Formats: sequence, structure tokens, C-alpha cells
Amino acid sequence: MMLGSQVENGDSLYQERAHASKPDDLATIIYTSGTTGEPKGAMLTHSNFMSNVRAGLMRLEVGPEDVFLSFLPLSHVFERMAGYYLPLAAGASIAYAESPFTVPQNILEVRPTVMASVPRVYEMMHLRVIRTVEASSKVSRSLFNWSIGIGQQVSQRTQNKLPVKGPLAAKARIADRLVFSKIRQNTGGRLRFFVSGGAPLSQPIAEFFHAAGILILEGYGLTETSPVISVNTLDENRFGTVGKPLPDIEVKIAPDGEILTRGPHIMKGYYKKPKDTKEAIDSDGWFHTGDIGMFDEDGFLKITDRKKNIIVLSNGKNVAPQPIENRLKQSRYINQVMLLGDGRKTITALITPDLEAVKGFAERMQVSTSSLRELLDHSVIRQLFREEIDERTADFADFEQVRMFTLLEEEFTAEAGELTPTLKLKRKVILEKYRQQIEQMYGVTES
Repeated sequence: MMLGSQVENGDSLYQERAHASKPDDLATIIYTSGTTGEPKGAMLTHSNFMSNVRAGLMRLEVGPEDVFLSFLPLSHVFERMAGYYLPLAAGASIAYAESPFTVPQNILEVRPTVMASVPRVYEMMHLRVIRTVEASSKVSRSLFNWSIGIGQQVSQRTQNKLPVKGPLAAKARIADRLVFSKIRQNTGGRLRFFVSGGAPLSQPIAEFFHAAGILILEGYGLTETSPVISVNTLDENRFGTVGKPLPDIEVKIAPDGEILTRGPHIMKGYYKKPKDTKEAIDSDGWFHTGDIGMFDEDGFLKITDRKKNIIVLSNGKNVAPQPIENRLKQSRYINQVMLLGDGRKTITALITPDLEAVKGFAERMQVSTSSLRELLDHSVIRQLFREEIDERTADFADFEQVRMFTLLEEEFTAEAGELTPTLKLKRKVILEKYRQQIEQMYGVTES
């Protein structure tokens, strides 16, 4: 009897407090990831979130028939919105992965129709496909490459809203049946689209999956903006951009290239940090994102880099690291990379190699070593990475070229404090941890 009374009173208390809540009341405090500095608590209201939910549902076609697979931390604003609030408001179902490591298995079990994730997951999916192809026969590799070529033609025509017919349509059906349908089976077979956020998505990765019939809609936002500012949609999407701003959200580019935004999605401020709040939100209500970007001729927003990430060389030249890092990560042998050079004469890089790929290359080249460190320092392996870097950055300016690099034995991880929950590099932490290796590189390049 007492237990029932407690439950009844608890429910009554919950209802009372729920009805007493006002739209502008504080809903949560979410701390920023602190990739370049100290984390700050963004104070977000019920109205902030609801404005983002309403605007998101106007852009993304989501309904009760959809099934979402959620695996990112719900403490992060991207997953809270795209994998929790939005599907709940749409009446969709949400399945929760057992862990980040079981996502490939859980996808096959749940067979989601929509899934929100960070670029690193799509990079790993792409890598698994490439590894499978490389381990197959010569005939299978040729078929895969032919199919990708056909898929790219179809993708380009689809993006330009042109019909796919005649011989191309016939070839597309063959490529789909023999290659692409098998890739899509790994997503459960009924996926309508992926959503990508939390970090920049490499354009070649998006184009690869679209060629295989898998659409990734990239969006953009921050913790302080509840979080979505812009997103590509099923009807309007352009690879290499983060789409157009959501309804009721204003976005403009400041004279120095910084992206500014204003609207109902902007936080109340930083918790107990009035000075930081005043620096972030100006007197006209514009939130300064800290990101550098531009609008293309059709109104799609493109992000260049984080303002604080811009590397200023000692000669005054500015280098945006993310475009170069994304290009380098297209290499079969490069897992992660972080560019360096602030206040220095030249650009250098810390690289975590794809050890499986490197060891396979070493076997083919008959390179024999007694330790991982010895392998990564071997002249043949160093030459491999030199060629990979030079080939993939050939079209960048001379001052943007990577003059020296260090191959690390261990990859950057969230557990070691080197990555945020959405797997972005914590540059300040990595700089401190590998200071000795960095100074050794610059001892070579600037001596």
C-alpha cells in the first residue's frame, strides 16, 4: 500500500513539475568538447531544443515507420537531438546499440531506416569495403572498380537531377545486383539515409557511398546551437557542403570568414561564465561559431575549418588543416592525422598508420623487422608514406605541403583523452602528449 502511494505521489509530482515548466526554462547544461581549450557549459532551454526539433522535421522526412539505431553518447548534443528528440517527436522507434564495437552486428539485427553518426564511422565502413575488395580475386577487383565508375556516373546525374536511362541504366542495374546490393546488405538492407555530424565528412567518402546507393546527409551545428544550424536533405543535397540553414535560423559570414548565426536555437549562455558568453554572443544576438566557411552560389554552406585550428606559419601564411587532413586520410595506409606548424616555418604531421595495411605492404616488399617501432622507422615504409603524402597533396600550395611527419605506434583514442565523444581531435592534448616528437621533427626541418 505504501509503495503504491509513493508511485502515485511521484507521478503527481512529476506531472506538477512538467506543467510548471516554461519554454525558456533551462532544460540542460551540456559541456563543449574542449578541442582547443577549456570545456564550457552551454545552457540550453526547452525552447532551444523544440525549435530545433520542429525545424529538423521540416527538412528531414522522418515518420512513425522509421527505425533509428543509436550508439553515440546521449550526453552529446548531436545524438540527443538526431538520435533521441527528433525520432521521438516523429513517432519513430529507437534501438540502442550494445556498444560502439557491436554496431556492425546491431545494424544487421535492427535493420535501421535512419542512422545518425560521426564521419569516423563512415570512414571505417569504407575501409572495411576496401579491405574486402583488396583481399578478393583480380576479377572481383576489376568488377568492383567498374561498378564504382558506373555508380559515380549515376550519382552525378542524380545530383544534377538528370534522368538515368539507356545503356547507363542497364549497366547500373548490373553493378547494383553484383556489387552494390551486397554493400547495402551490411546496413541491414532497408536504410533510407545516414545523417553525418559532429565533424567534417570527407567528400570522397560521401561520393563513394552515394555511388553504392547509400545517401549520407551531412549537417552542421554546435553544442551552443541546440545543435543543428544547417543540413542537407533528400531533395536538396550537395556533397562537400553542410546543406542550407534550417527554417527560422539566420546565418551570415563575417568579414574574416567566421560563420555567425542567430535565432531560437541559440543557448542562453555559458554556465557561470558571463565573460565567455559576451564574447560568443554579440549585442545583436549573433552567435560567433568559431568556424570559417562560405556560401556557394546556390546557398549551400561549406565549412573550411575551425577558426582556432587555423595554422599561422612564421611567415604569416594561414593554413586550414582539415582539408589537408581529410585528403591524407583517403590513403589506404593513413588512419588518423594531425597537422602542425603554428608559429613555425613549415607544416609537419603526426600520423597514426593503418597497421594492418602497413604490415601487408611490408610483407609484399619483404621488409623484415623485430618491432613495430623498427617497422615504422624503416626506410621503405617511410618512403611509402612520403609518396602517399606528396601524391594526395600535390594540388595544395607550396606553403601547405607536409615537409616532415612522424608515424605513431598507437592511434588517438577518446579513452586517452585525445578525441572528443564524436571522435574529433583534441589538438591541445595531442600537442602536449607528443611535444618531444614534434620538437624532433622541427629540429630536422628548421635546423
